[in-house]
Amino acid sequence: MRTLISILVANALFMSGASLAADTDAQKIADLKQQLASITDDLDDLNSRVDKTERHTALDRVAITGDFRTKAHSLHYQNVTWNPAMNVNFSDFGAKAMSGVFGDPNSATSPLGQMMMANPDLASAFQSGMLQGVMPMLLGQKTQQDIDNDIFYTTRLRLNIDAKVWDNVSFAGRLTMFKSWGDSAGVKVFDSWNSFTMDGTSSGSTSGDELKVERAYFNWKDINGSGTYLSIGRRPSTYGPPNHYRENELRGGTPSGHLVNFNFDGLTLGYDLSDITGIEGQTVRFCYGQGFESQYGNGELFGDIITKDTHLGGFNIDVINDGNHFLQFTLFGAKDVNDGFTGTMAFPTQLAGIFAPTMYQDMQKFDNFNFVTRVQPSGVIGDLYLGGLGYAYETDDDMKMFASLGWTRAEPNGNAGLFGGMLSDAIFEAELNSTGTEIIMVPKETVDSDTKDGYGIYVGMQIPAPYGKFGLEYNYGSKYWSPFTQAQDDPIGSKLATRGHVAEAYYIFDINPKMFIKLAGLYYDYEYTGSGSPVGAPMKVDDVIAGNAFSMLPVVDTAYDVNASLTINF
Repeated sequence: MRTLISILVANALFMSGASLAADTDAQKIADLKQQLASITDDLDDLNSRVDKTERHTALDRVAITGDFRTKAHSLHYQNVTWNPAMNVNFSDFGAKAMSGVFGDPNSATSPLGQMMMANPDLASAFQSGMLQGVMPMLLGQKTQQDIDNDIFYTTRLRLNIDAKVWDNVSFAGRLTMFKSWGDSAGVKVFDSWNSFTMDGTSSGSTSGDELKVERAYFNWKDINGSGTYLSIGRRPSTYGPPNHYRENELRGGTPSGHLVNFNFDGLTLGYDLSDITGIEGQTVRFCYGQGFESQYGNGELFGDIITKDTHLGGFNIDVINDGNHFLQFTLFGAKDVNDGFTGTMAFPTQLAGIFAPTMYQDMQKFDNFNFVTRVQPSGVIGDLYLGGLGYAYETDDDMKMFASLGWTRAEPNGNAGLFGGMLSDAIFEAELNSTGTEIIMVPKETVDSDTKDGYGIYVGMQIPAPYGKFGLEYNYGSKYWSPFTQAQDDPIGSKLATRGHVAEAYYIFDINPKMFIKLAGLYYDYEYTGSGSPVGAPMKVDDVIAGNAFSMLPVVDTAYDVNASLTINF
């Protein structure tokens, strides 16, 4: 186009020169000047439009959409109880003490003597022979209180990036910022597993004013005309069905949201069966991913890595998806699950008093300081398997109903870390530290290594209502229920990971097709501890409150979240 414009200008100048040579009349010269000025203006306008067209063509290759949500919560917790203890093999402790491994108990400078002076109740019980076998050793005084956070604001920004690469190849990505008002630290004090910042939960955990890559993957569809497709990258594994109804959005993820709401990197190999079976929307997918990298970046060159990569794999099948009926089957496993993930946290002063007494002496001088530390797991604790069947029905007049049944199985290997093994608590044994000056407790094994099955149910409905829609949901999780839904952005904790009951009611006011207000209330009734984590034995919450059971982290009895949000799609 620019070449054509140049030719036009050259012709205009040539014609102007010819006219001047043939006719030197002053009026002719003035007319030619006026014509040249007009041509110049036309060329400037044409050039401007060409630039805009070229720029628009370039931008058309990438489409950017998104949503913005601001939300206000009122959070209330009842009977929050902290009753820390660890299971100690006191028979082993007594045998080592009697043999002199820990030094003279009557010496104030020996490791055993120092321990007895620091724990007089423990010393008295031990000397009277009351400590035999595996028993809990109390680590602090039990505390219990109600906690109210009357107002808690968050802002979430999500930017969707879509690009058509070729006729059957496309790219999709999503950048997410999710922050608490007045806080961009990105790290929380470790008072629950929900406060631990890691790769799998970065999109659903408030982490400051940074945009993070929640999704980034390509789709290669209908490979060689076969109906097969391949997708590789950071997976669309959050807000899957039927969890998307309460979000007032279309299906956001591939797997069942009842089982998986967790970011991970991997691939999907799928095949559209609709043409073969005649059932609309029938698709079978094999999914693979990696949830934890055990070596690179974890000090592997020191040669002391004992963790393993956590690999995920399984099948996700849309049995039918015809616009009214949706039936999905999910089955997958996580092999070599470790006792945590790589992440960051602010170390709580309360735990320092238990596990780092020397450091605690200095930390007391700065009671509002928490040091930020990178954490990585200590070892493999077993394998996890998940399965589920979910059904949703949508009427033509926009009424929706759904039901989902989920199952989890934990197969522990008996290994344990500081917070326990797979759905079992650790048994600690006393050892001397590397300098032989202090007795430390080291996790050696789990209380049991039995296979443990859990189940969860999730039902709900959404109906048209004046100015919008009204919804009711209920979910329940059993003692050993252990789904991967930790990236759900409920501030109290993922409601679908709850070991107990959760009820939710909400009203959505549709302001316009791109904007809505949501009023909601959630009520949690926890039956067992450890919701959202496969590490440690679930204890009855009532027993912890009564002082008959123990927990390293605070335990919530009941809680409720009343919230209001405004969401804009663009």
